[in-house]
Amino acid sequence: MSFVVEIQPQKLPESSKSVGIDLGISTFATFSNGQKVDAPKPLKKRIKKYRKLSKSLSKKTQGSKRYEKARLRVAKFHALLKDTRTDFLHKLSTEIIRENQTIILEDLNVSGMVKNRKLSRAISDLGWRQFRTFLEGKVEKYGRDLRVISRWEATTQKCSCCGFRGGKLDLQVREWECLNCGAKHDRDKNAAINILVAGGQPETLNGRGGKCKTTAKVAAACVSGSYAKQNVNPPRSYGSVGIPVPNSRGGCQLLIHLIFV
Repeated sequence: MSFVVEIQPQKLPESSKSVGIDLGISTFATFSNGQKVDAPKPLKKRIKKYRKLSKSLSKKTQGSKRYEKARLRVAKFHALLKDTRTDFLHKLSTEIIRENQTIILEDLNVSGMVKNRKLSRAISDLGWRQFRTFLEGKVEKYGRDLRVISRWEATTQKCSCCGFRGGKLDLQVREWECLNCGAKHDRDKNAAINILVAGGQPETLNGRGGKCKTTAKVAAACVSGSYAKQNVNPPRSYGSVGIPVPNSRGGCQLLIHLIFV
């Protein structure tokens, strides 16, 4: 029996947090804040039992009572795998929705990736597509924002500090160093940060790629204005700016006048 019930979900209070999520095989999800979540991988942990049940079923004659009993044992085993995976994905997706206002994922070609014979069983055991489906339903229910970036975005190859693109990396390379700025990156965390930035969210308060260096002229003007407001004598030099100032108070006022004019 099935029932259809209309509900009026209550939207969660808005949050200022946003997160980029990089999905992987060795680690199910890596967040842009550095947190990593391991998948239960129910099939991988019970692969010996599955082979034993499948072998027992193949030896039975179809239509016999023993075949039906073996078939039910295999069906219950698959139901256990599905329930374990679904429970994990539900709990993880709910936790992400409660803590973050904006969730950003990468559009993965799952149907194409499972054609790889070496990775198909591991990818199917994780349930990437089902995880995205759960998030899509819950963001609509609780009033959150889910963004999906293009699958062609070079999130793994790009440095999250300076934006330098270092080229394609082998799957065995889990840590690498940027050739431009020298920053050392964890492969999954770096990709999660790039996913966050590609989704329109700043990595920091200034955002990556902003001009944070202050020029000498601007620094001199700021320092001079500060001392003028305090009505005190400025230091002998401005240090890193390298502009010497006379000791007399009149000289200081003359310098300020020249800078602002």
